[in-house]
Amino acid sequence: MIKKIAILLILSFFCCTGIFAQVFPRPLNHVKTPGEDLTIKIAVVGPGDQLYFWWGHIALIIEDARTKRNYFFDYGIFDFDADDFFYNFAFGRLLYSCGVSPAELNMEIYEITNRNVVYYTLDIPPEAREKVRDFAEFNIQPENADYFYHHFKDNCSTRIRDIIDLAVNGQLYEQFGNKQSRFTLREHVRRHTWFSPAADWFLNFLMGQVIDTPITVWDDMFLPSEVGKWIEDFYYTDAAGNTVKLVSHIETILTAENRPIVLELPRKQWLYQLIFSLILTSIFFLFFYLQLKNHKIGRVLAGLNMSFCSLFFGVSGLLLYFMSLFTNHDYTFQNANMIFCTPLLLAGVPFGINYAFTEDNAKFIKYNALLRLLWLITVLGLFISMVIKFLPWFYQDNLADQMLIFPIALLFVFHPVGFKEAVLYIKCFGEKYGRKR
Repeated sequence: MIKKIAILLILSFFCCTGIFAQVFPRPLNHVKTPGEDLTIKIAVVGPGDQLYFWWGHIALIIEDARTKRNYFFDYGIFDFDADDFFYNFAFGRLLYSCGVSPAELNMEIYEITNRNVVYYTLDIPPEAREKVRDFAEFNIQPENADYFYHHFKDNCSTRIRDIIDLAVNGQLYEQFGNKQSRFTLREHVRRHTWFSPAADWFLNFLMGQVIDTPITVWDDMFLPSEVGKWIEDFYYTDAAGNTVKLVSHIETILTAENRPIVLELPRKQWLYQLIFSLILTSIFFLFFYLQLKNHKIGRVLAGLNMSFCSLFFGVSGLLLYFMSLFTNHDYTFQNANMIFCTPLLLAGVPFGINYAFTEDNAKFIKYNALLRLLWLITVLGLFISMVIKFLPWFYQDNLADQMLIFPIALLFVFHPVGFKEAVLYIKCFGEKYGRKR
């Protein structure tokens, strides 16, 4: 159960997930409707409640005037009950599918779940509409429907982007393939996670500097809302050499109520994380102060608190090391957070418990010293991760990650309870180890 919860949290990374609809192998009539009777629309769906819906969704809609049916082509279908779903996802092998269902059914569900939906009608010639229809039909065939999802490079949104590019004979990429984006991938992510500091910290903690490099507008369109933004005022040249506005009509189908907005500009989260960390550090210092005043509850609270923090940051580090070293989740690669947040912190869990409850003073001094050493390694790692940013090879935007842990780690190293005894213990241990060598 814990494993599933952890993976579900990670799964929230930019999953443009659709409705879990049945995949129909061939929804359109066998006698193909001519392009003149087809209308091509892009449906951009706003964020939802679940974490993996925060980045919205997008779909291709084909309205068939001859059959009076509206088809919702969805490239964001996955199934939690699929064989080895969680195992495959853990190792970065997440299988998504393309399916189709009635557009009206999807709109009913989006209305119930309080989602924004905006339709963008594409002004493309009949032959391009037929090409889009044929391509979408090809995609939903059982032998073609599945693909390996990538959070930034191949998802429900990039697939729709590519279909639009197909419709305008590559002119979308021609215009935006080299146009510099206003944000990095991380900044795009933070525009959607700002309202949940815990999720924002954890998701960004896991992501390495590979998402802090400059990107293009073409890359921006891993987000459904960015597809809508950039096609709204896009012009292409048709076969006759005429300049045509791609989107002929924009219609708001549904409007969500009381939902957090997507920020126009990403918010700098490091200050909020620092303030939160300083508040926690002040509370933790109170525990040590009570211990100094010989209140037993202070020692118990201090020890359990160090144990809990070691557990939280140690598990976070363990997950980061696993994803960075043993999986295909390439957005976690080159992560400087591995320098200061390591699985070694898990050793602090038993140390903290013994600190809290041991009645033997010699053992208390021992565990006090070990905890200080453990967190001193973390502090040194934090300094290193900050200093290397002066080098051109290291540019990870992880200040928020550092600010959450830094004040806490400093307190655990330099708190006043038994400081001299701990230093003496470490010194004696070092001298003893040196003589043995």
